[in-house]
Amino acid sequence: MRLFQQNPILGYALAVLSAGLAFYVRWALDGVLPPGFPYLTFFPAVILTAFLAGMWPGILCAVLSGLAAWWFFILPIGFSLTGASALTLVFFVFVAAVDITVIELMRRALADLGREQALTAQLYERQRVMFQELQHRVANNMTFVAALLQIKKRTIDNPQAAEALDEARERLVTMAQIHRRLYDPATLELSVAASLTALCDDLVQAAGVRDVTCSIEAEGVELDTPRLVTLFLLVAEVVTNSLKHAFNAGPSGRIRVSLLPQGGGFAVLVIGDDGPGFPAASPELQGRPSLGFGIMHSLAGQLDGRLDFPQGPGATVRLVFPT
Repeated sequence: MRLFQQNPILGYALAVLSAGLAFYVRWALDGVLPPGFPYLTFFPAVILTAFLAGMWPGILCAVLSGLAAWWFFILPIGFSLTGASALTLVFFVFVAAVDITVIELMRRALADLGREQALTAQLYERQRVMFQELQHRVANNMTFVAALLQIKKRTIDNPQAAEALDEARERLVTMAQIHRRLYDPATLELSVAASLTALCDDLVQAAGVRDVTCSIEAEGVELDTPRLVTLFLLVAEVVTNSLKHAFNAGPSGRIRVSLLPQGGGFAVLVIGDDGPGFPAASPELQGRPSLGFGIMHSLAGQLDGRLDFPQGPGATVRLVFPT
């Protein structure tokens, strides 16, 4: 279709060819068809030409078809004009004009729709690039603030203050990593399980621990990007705590992350390790949440979820939240 529209010569050639082919078929069927069907093969030729090549080639095909039918197939034969032949010609002109007009209006509507779609795609691409640049700048700003905290830490002699700045820096770095990962176009096609696996691998590598593996099970849970960011921040907080405290006594360990649907519009996230578990004097168990536990509860609240710490081997954090 586009080939005939871009090259008018091909369009008019199609009009002549269509009219000639329609005439040949009508001539071949002349002995078979009963009288009264002079335009039987010409109407499809006009419609096809107007659809493929446009209005003017369609008009040319209609003119050629009308003249051929008038000379060869409308009685009396030749360009004779009687009341009956005039009515037949008017009928052909009316039907051909309606067909060409409808097809031309449809073609113009399709062309307008194509232009609107192209404009929408262009605006979407521009917005997507601007949004990605914004997210990239946000991640860079978090990394910059983390670097400032690292510089400030060197000027502080108080060990507790230095440790607090170090924890804040680590959390900012983790947030920047999650932000880059989730808003990276290359990761849009990754599953939640693949993204969680990459996140845990990054945390293990950043922690500098060896022989600690992460097993991920995640399926059947779909979240929008803002809620997914919050969920990943919670996973990062819990996994980071496990890497810091669960494997001091041994050279190896395992962290399990499970994200599965629970039914009734809820999902359950379970993160556990095979370390010694929460100490008996844990601030959380004594009703005095520490900074880390406070962050966990805050992130769980953003997901409208309920956070608990089931008893058992190792340390386990469980979150039930609506999807």
